Amino acid sequence: MGQTAYRVRQFFAALMAPLVRDDGDVAAKVLTPAQRALFRRMSPPDRRHALRVCEILAAQGPQPQDLLVAALLHDVGKAAGPPPLWVRVAVVLLERWAPRWLDRLSEGDPPGWRRPFGVYRRHADIGAEWAAQAGCSPLAVALIRRHHDPLDSPGNEEDRLLALLQEADGRA
Repeated sequence: MGQTAYRVRQFFAALMAPLVRDDGDVAAKVLTPAQRALFRRMSPPDRRHALRVCEILAAQGPQPQDLLVAALLHDVGKAAGPPPLWVRVAVVLLERWAPRWLDRLSEGDPPGWRRPFGVYRRHADIGAEWAAQAGCSPLAVALIRRHHDPLDSPGNEEDRLLALLQEADGRA
């Protein structure tokens, strides 16, 4: 039931996000101008979510710059074809109850109405490529690329930071 409650909260947060003022001060302190340009490409709900992930991490004490950059840019790849809210809801439901159908809908680079499904499923790789082009460190790029990857137990510093990012992302 915890995952369902989280998704319901996330849904309503997404609905309200355009009504919430973006706190550009946080992004300005953490990101370079090129990285801030990426941040601004995200939808208001995605920016609000990214700021919340960053806030959760910062509340735990001083964090490496690479982790905060990854927190703010982990969903930037969604801007390649911003999924409407109904697609986001459909992806969550399909991941849970019909993952093979979701795989078929998002396979390759689908055209037309299926395109947002493909972007949603590939947003980590897309975002990591954009982050590298914007001058993000290799560590920040790796964290963005891997932010949905399963992680059994942190084995090195990158894995430890990934675990922190995933935990904050799940709470935001």
